[in-house]
Amino acid sequence: MSTQDAEDPQGRVGPFVTYVERVRPDGVVARWDSRRHRKHPSGAPPSGSTWWAPRARGWWIAVLFAVGSLLFALGAVPGYASAVGASWDAVTFFIGSLFFTAAGFLTYREAVDAGPQTPGTARRRLFVFQPGRIDWWATAIQLAGTVFFNVSTGVAMVSDLSAQTAHRHVWRPDAFGSVCFLVASALAWFEACHGWAAWRPRSWSWWITLLNLAGSVAFGVSAVAGYISPSTGQLHNAELTNLGTFIGALCFLAGALLLLPERTEDREAQPQPQPRSRRAASAAPDQPTASTSAVYPRGKLPYEVAILLLA
Repeated sequence: MSTQDAEDPQGRVGPFVTYVERVRPDGVVARWDSRRHRKHPSGAPPSGSTWWAPRARGWWIAVLFAVGSLLFALGAVPGYASAVGASWDAVTFFIGSLFFTAAGFLTYREAVDAGPQTPGTARRRLFVFQPGRIDWWATAIQLAGTVFFNVSTGVAMVSDLSAQTAHRHVWRPDAFGSVCFLVASALAWFEACHGWAAWRPRSWSWWITLLNLAGSVAFGVSAVAGYISPSTGQLHNAELTNLGTFIGALCFLAGALLLLPERTEDREAQPQPQPRSRRAASAAPDQPTASTSAVYPRGKLPYEVAILLLA
């Protein structure tokens, strides 16, 4: 559950810290927020406009997720499959999964780059293991889910698959990918809420994570309905499979598009720190955000948090 430290107010979800507040000597309350720290690591104004910023990684994450979601939604429309044929419909899903993987990798790199850098190293490693951070888990699991979808949709392009092959290499990876998306979306939702749930409709991150969680649930329903019998090769419920995929893809599309205004406006929407008493600082914050998570003992801050709060 979400808890707060009596000395330094914190947002926690299980072992993960999602925000920390500390009163500076001048009385100003400084706040470190994991998602905001990841999305705006330098504190500098974002480059480009909301809708066009090809030099910004956050812009590409949004665009790639949006394109992948649009292709999944298109592939789930029965009329589309009838018009282009089953083979091209399968190709549409596979291409969409590649966009998901590209976006998932950039999201993972965003989380890695926001974490502490090993002293004495000039460049960050491509892959790291940071189990104390909730955003590391969320992005790593999401990336794994996209790879499962690559396998599932890639094998599905092959015609005349046996029932056993379809069950093992189409349905199973799809089910694993859906589980990964559901877990990753739940972690991101907990980050945004600084707990198991919250009501923060003024926050871009709250809407983004809510839509992604709803989309992951829909994908899960699609995976269950899309069970392929290993003996007959029959699909359990094609209509429900397509419906779950279509609804889930639309939710992901909406969440991806909201990443664009979050990149440029979410930071400005948060009130600037104002001097207040330590008693007031101990109150739960009203402004939501989410993501990262560094585990540290009470009264001690991880390196990057300490630098921000003492600045």
